Amino acid sequence: MGSRLWKSVALGASVAAALAMAPAAFAKEWKTVVIGMEGGYDPWNLTDSSGKIVGFEVDLANDLCKRAGVECKIIAQDWDGMIPGLKAGKFDVIMDGMSITEERQKEIDFSKPYAAPPAAFMAAKDSDVAKALGAGKVVNAAKDPKAGAAAVKAIQAALKGKTIGVQSSTTHANFANKYLKDVATIKEYKTTDDRDLDLKAGRIDVGLDDYPTIASTLDKPDAKDFTIVGPEFIGDVFGVGEGMGLRKSDADLTAKFNKAIAAAFADGSIKKYSLKWFKIDTTP
Repeated sequence: MGSRLWKSVALGASVAAALAMAPAAFAKEWKTVVIGMEGGYDPWNLTDSSGKIVGFEVDLANDLCKRAGVECKIIAQDWDGMIPGLKAGKFDVIMDGMSITEERQKEIDFSKPYAAPPAAFMAAKDSDVAKALGAGKVVNAAKDPKAGAAAVKAIQAALKGKTIGVQSSTTHANFANKYLKDVATIKEYKTTDDRDLDLKAGRIDVGLDDYPTIASTLDKPDAKDFTIVGPEFIGDVFGVGEGMGLRKSDADLTAKFNKAIAAAFADGSIKKYSLKWFKIDTTP
């Protein structure tokens, strides 16, 4: 009886040990990683005249994949299909200036943030909005809630009765709908290019996006009459920064990229790519 009991315990321990080792034994061997990007979110990622996707996240993706020992394959994907495409297995990673937020973390995992630029407003230089707000400063609503609340009140007063353009399904749309829908009209767009066309044509009064994207728009010849206005926001609905989006089932791949991101921060590579494409250091 005692001998059988001991054998049963030993067998159970062996099975438990085997099960504990199973995830490692059957973990996916990552050789090629497919990364989804919009290819139209300048300067994070954009499509050049030859049809090739280039930009900050392309340089960074190639760097991180090399450090992680995997081959990168970048494909274009519409913004509104990013998370569904990832979950369906169309690609393995999202890199599209995607902010890490609690709402998105319910559906997917994220790497450590690789950028944390502020959100900014853009309006015509001679507009009422520009005159009311002037050139603002960066406000970190997470670290200084009082300053964040005061900045929101200033924005609400300046944008009363105005029309604000934002890309749909973004943290910028979330901010506008959280703080401005009772004082202004919120117009959502599928792409930032569509929004910018309406802003330049006078069909909306102001655009809201991340600083690098707004700055890239202002660099274009047809945007010479526009400028960044008012406070620039960090924190709150904008989360802790932008990161790689990955499936929750691919924790091993997330770990690989987190290690690569840490190394790229340590040797200054991410700062280098940021200065190249954004003209500012957006490292968190």
